Amino acid sequence: MTTTKLTTEGAGAEEAQARRLDRADPGSRDLFHIPPADGGRYPEAAYFAGNSLGLQPRATRGELLDDLDDWARLGVEGHLEGRRPWLPYHELLTGPAARLVGALPAETVVMNSLTVNLHLLMVSFYRPRGARVRIVVEDSAFPSDSYAVRSQARFHGLDPDQAVVRLRPRPGEDVLRAEDVTGFLADQGHTVALVMLGGVNYLTGQFMDIPAITAAGRAAGAVVGWDLAHAVGNVPLRLHDWGVDFAAWCSYKYLNSGPGALAGAYVHERHLGDRGIPRFEGWWSTEPATRFLMDPVSRPPATADAWQVSNPPIFSMAPVRTSLDLFDKAGMDTLRERSLRLTGHLETLLGRITPTTRPVTVITPRDPRQRGCQLSLRVAGASEIARRLRHRHGVIADVREPDVIRLAPVPLYSTYHDCWRAADALAREVAEDA
Repeated sequence: MTTTKLTTEGAGAEEAQARRLDRADPGSRDLFHIPPADGGRYPEAAYFAGNSLGLQPRATRGELLDDLDDWARLGVEGHLEGRRPWLPYHELLTGPAARLVGALPAETVVMNSLTVNLHLLMVSFYRPRGARVRIVVEDSAFPSDSYAVRSQARFHGLDPDQAVVRLRPRPGEDVLRAEDVTGFLADQGHTVALVMLGGVNYLTGQFMDIPAITAAGRAAGAVVGWDLAHAVGNVPLRLHDWGVDFAAWCSYKYLNSGPGALAGAYVHERHLGDRGIPRFEGWWSTEPATRFLMDPVSRPPATADAWQVSNPPIFSMAPVRTSLDLFDKAGMDTLRERSLRLTGHLETLLGRITPTTRPVTVITPRDPRQRGCQLSLRVAGASEIARRLRHRHGVIADVREPDVIRLAPVPLYSTYHDCWRAADALAREVAEDA
């Protein structure tokens, strides 16, 4: 047997402590719909899957219905006469999105989906020439990023097995050290056309050293882009100041904009207005003032809007706008401070789980500066344990095969009591298996 299972007295004291912390540091849970629990003794789920799909803000439904009502009431005239006219609607999202990623409004646009944006940006910024043809990614890149860069290499007539470099952690380690990335770029950067890493790694939760890697990549003569799917709304970003060439992100994880929500893209101002950069174009790529002149030749603006292709889907933009407003009001720096407290509390609780037969190992960096609000746990039988967490205890986590459970205490809506529930439930389940 193991000593993992908490005593009633110990569990009661930790639960009471969690309740006290929630009273002192409540977050904004009341602004969200919390799913009901599918098991356990609490009515609401302890939701730790915001790194996969964020919860619905309560304001989303009403504001989306307002836009639908304008369609019913005005028809085509809603483009100019709606409460939020559709023709310039995407501009409502530009400022809040730019503030969230530390960019200038001219550098930022909300459009398409994440991988579509990465492809559109790589059309412009992956330009292999001579010996400089390689694309650098992390070995644990999200699969869609791997597929995207390999297909880009093939599109240019290159062998993806040769053109794509996958950087791995050192033997026996779980995360990729920043100094190993910068060291590779110092040594072999002359062969690299593009560096494209995840800002926060989806599997381990590691927050990469974006400024150091960006500087190293650019010093080596490469273009540096970032997939920020797990970073936006999770960690503070300063894309403009860090000199990042381009970036893209989705809005359905920490940005709570709904499944398949519209994504974002960023292009540094040094590239804006450069007519020598190849780019795919469509109706929304041209200057707004010339859009309805129906000219056959585009006149792209000197902003990230030039990377737009199609007119924006208004009813998909509405939830993004609603969510960005929440972040504007809360402030990313304030959310980061609560995230550090909340994730640190969960880490402390998980550290008290000491099974003797089924080890539970945190593979996320222990340094809070090197992670966001995710702790990834390596444990045998992860899928079955996650199923029991949900159906026996009302704790929703997610799994990455073969053996990783990811817990994301999101600072907007997660609570210290949620953290206690997750740790207590995990301890009980691991003990039961012993």
